[in-house]
Amino acid sequence: MRVTAPQNGNLTAKLVREQQSLAKPAWMRIRPPTSDRFTDIKRLLKEKKLNTVCVEARCPNISECWSGDGKSGGTATFMIMGDTCTRACRFCMVKSGNPKGVLDPEEPRNLVEAVGIMKLDYAVLTCVTRDDLADGGARHWADCLNALKVAYPSLIIELLISDLNGNIDALKKIVDSGPNVLGHNLETVKRLQGAVRDPRAGYSKSLDILRCAKRMGAAYTKTSLMLGLGETRKEVIQTMEDARAVDADIITFGQYLRPSAFHLPVKEYVKPARFEYYKNLAKEMGFLYCASGPFVRSSYRAGEHFIKNIISKDVSGKI
Repeated sequence: MRVTAPQNGNLTAKLVREQQSLAKPAWMRIRPPTSDRFTDIKRLLKEKKLNTVCVEARCPNISECWSGDGKSGGTATFMIMGDTCTRACRFCMVKSGNPKGVLDPEEPRNLVEAVGIMKLDYAVLTCVTRDDLADGGARHWADCLNALKVAYPSLIIELLISDLNGNIDALKKIVDSGPNVLGHNLETVKRLQGAVRDPRAGYSKSLDILRCAKRMGAAYTKTSLMLGLGETRKEVIQTMEDARAVDADIITFGQYLRPSAFHLPVKEYVKPARFEYYKNLAKEMGFLYCASGPFVRSSYRAGEHFIKNIISKDVSGKI
């Protein structure tokens, strides 16, 4: 059943008033997309009936990420396994419901076509959570990844996966398919997990996914946090320490923005200086790189950051 807005008028009014009391500061303004490359790619994707999370989620960084070309880091994020999530996190605009085990067998081919249209050298794949599938979609993940690797052997591929409901065998299928980066987001600090994420998610479950992925041989692992939900600085630092304790290599921080009046309100607009503080602290802790800023999302300029901070310095033979 799809999640719909609450019908309680008093509750709706309360949520709206709560958000209106917190005005957006000047640093939360961003210019609309303008580049020729952005316009051309959007037109081509529409003609081919192909979708990206960048467009569907109205990402504020879409022009900045898409405008890269070749080794300068053009990046796009594709959402696989449909548009209906089996969970209902209170920060997310993706619709919730029961996809009834349906997957698109043409999706691997469509991804290959999309990457070709956009001339990417770095692609990010993410997904809706699919608790209706026994393996959480792991086999489909592997099929999509393998199709891209066959078509574009030099393509660098980052995955942003669900927690697979804790299915470690399913996780191994994904790791064995050989992504260059395997990401799974903690989303928020431990104390706020229950208020922010679906009850089937969890802090320990997410840490276990990151821990097991690294032990299974994932080349690089990555996680992300939203700020502005009421977390304290001490809690953020503890979360960073927990991520490093499971050998997460990359971390990103961005400002939570409320997608509608029926989602969690923003508790704080975090100042740019604090984002910079977390970025510097992440480097001191041993993260290979950290993207951190009000408009940063987990795949923000992912190709550019990965090429600059990892490929250019890699001596391990992982790439």
